[in-house]
Amino acid sequence: MVILPAIDLKDGKAVRLTKGLMDTAKIYSDEPWQVAKRFAELGSEWLHLVDLNGAFAGEPKNLEQIKKILENTDLKVEIGGGIRDEETIKMYMDLGISRVILGSIAVKNPEFVKEMAKKYPVAVGIDAKDGYVAVEGWAEVSKMKATDLAKEFANAGVEAIIATDISKDGTLSGVNVDFVKEIQDISGIPVIASGGVKDINDIKLLIKNKIYGTIIGKAFYEGTINLEEVFKLIKEK
Repeated sequence: MVILPAIDLKDGKAVRLTKGLMDTAKIYSDEPWQVAKRFAELGSEWLHLVDLNGAFAGEPKNLEQIKKILENTDLKVEIGGGIRDEETIKMYMDLGISRVILGSIAVKNPEFVKEMAKKYPVAVGIDAKDGYVAVEGWAEVSKMKATDLAKEFANAGVEAIIATDISKDGTLSGVNVDFVKEIQDISGIPVIASGGVKDINDIKLLIKNKIYGTIIGKAFYEGTINLEEVFKLIKEK
């Protein structure tokens, strides 16, 4: 299983939100690159990075911090938030980003995503509320079912789907395994579980259900999960 510790960037700082609401932002660090360095020291190979300002603006907004993270660590970085065109994808690839996450655009223009997946390492972000896809930094809920969107990208060359249950995100209330498993089964694409991970039991549950990967955010920042312990568990499996 792949573990991706997360950093959400807002105004150049590392923050966590609750249920995706910007006004719930809690600042954890003024120097996100130092947090990324800590993840590397703890044994991480990957970093899940979200440009929150970018998600709302529809264009990158935290480039200075993103560059610092890439310059100061050897982590493989996947990034999402406001990526709407090929120009932005190219720019991130040139910076050294390992994978881009396409979210809102996947709902509005799935053909564009399929085209990009042929040329670049792409993950599709499917963020759902009550089974329906949320877009524009989760500010709007569409009429599309998450499972229908997942099906759309089967055999399209997408590296992974990042499945987030918004009602769980940032709540430390446990991961929605059924939702994640359904997305993985229906699409045939490796799925990264996001939202609600609280402790090592969530990791064990995901491993048991053969889920490809998971994102660890608030659980790390609030100390309810020990990353060293998690990496040790993964190695044993």
